[in-house]
Amino acid sequence: MSDPDSLLLLRASVLANDPPSLTPTESLDTAHSLLFPPLPPQYPAATTIPLNTLTRFIKDNAAVDLRSIYFAWQQREATITEYLANAQSLGVTHLGFMERLELVTYLEGGQEEGEGCIRPIEKTQASTAAGSAGASKAQTSLVGKVRQTDPRLTDIYNAERVIMNRNVMLRGIKPTDFSHVRKQSEDFITRLRNANKPSTSNLPTRPSRPPPPSSRRRDPIILLSPSASSLLTMSNIKPFLEEGTFVPATSGSDHPNFLRVSRLLPNIHPTTPIRFDVVDSPDKFKPDYWEKVVAVFTTGQEWQFRSYKWSNPVELFRETRGFYVGYEGEQVPELVMRWGTGVSVLKVERGRRFRDREVCEKFWEGVEGWMKGKGWGR
Repeated sequence: MSDPDSLLLLRASVLANDPPSLTPTESLDTAHSLLFPPLPPQYPAATTIPLNTLTRFIKDNAAVDLRSIYFAWQQREATITEYLANAQSLGVTHLGFMERLELVTYLEGGQEEGEGCIRPIEKTQASTAAGSAGASKAQTSLVGKVRQTDPRLTDIYNAERVIMNRNVMLRGIKPTDFSHVRKQSEDFITRLRNANKPSTSNLPTRPSRPPPPSSRRRDPIILLSPSASSLLTMSNIKPFLEEGTFVPATSGSDHPNFLRVSRLLPNIHPTTPIRFDVVDSPDKFKPDYWEKVVAVFTTGQEWQFRSYKWSNPVELFRETRGFYVGYEGEQVPELVMRWGTGVSVLKVERGRRFRDREVCEKFWEGVEGWMKGKGWGR
């Protein structure tokens, strides 16, 4: 029985999804042979073939050894540049792009032997048996074994091209940076616009009219509760909002009715702090001021909203963000709970002041999220 053909063995192992292993080492540059597992029914026993065995794959009129064939199969997913560099470092025969594509197609069962670079097994066995002295006799003995091809079909086959998909066609040596093309295009478009722009040197100048004011660009408003039971009033709101420090409110008429605090809200403006106006009464509001109200503090008493644009608490807290501030351990008023998720409950502790910063941050997180949802910062 003749020795098994290395290409047929490799193809059978690929189709059976049972690849061979290198021996005696697992590195291709130091291994000597390929050990093929049993592949019944054609190859019922394990087979070992030296890596220097010449195969029926022909490149430049010379047979390619099994080491180079197996390496090309291992590198089937590599780019052309990577494959060539690895082949040179390993010292194996490298195949051209079309040759490697033909080999992979054959091993995966998509092409039969006798086409392209792969010589038919009948010719190879006949030439080996006949030797150099009986070449003509061997060719004569093959008459009737090799399928005769119509000369016109031969011309057609010679003109065929291997169809490749777009991933293969568009795969380059390395990723290409086209940012310079975009910059050149922008410069060209700018010059073109300037060239087509009519000259205004002879036209009478008109004073520029300032854009109409937008309530979105004005300072947002925080509205406090005027109730005497409120934990946050005009007397202690500024250190709480700016420093995260809660001090008990003080009574009296010497407190200002208007304050300004600043806070950086990254989701609204990442670098510039936003200035907030703080008041405890809307008596001096203009109609468009209500569009700037972003937070309303409440003690849970409905009389607070009588002079508001939205006197119904449920409607009010759909248009603004509500906050109830109470002491830890005290029960939240039932009305506040009825007003729904539009009111956030914040609890401060009577003695542990280090928790004040946490409560302050929760307030600003609620304001920032509400403002972001309403389009502030756009």
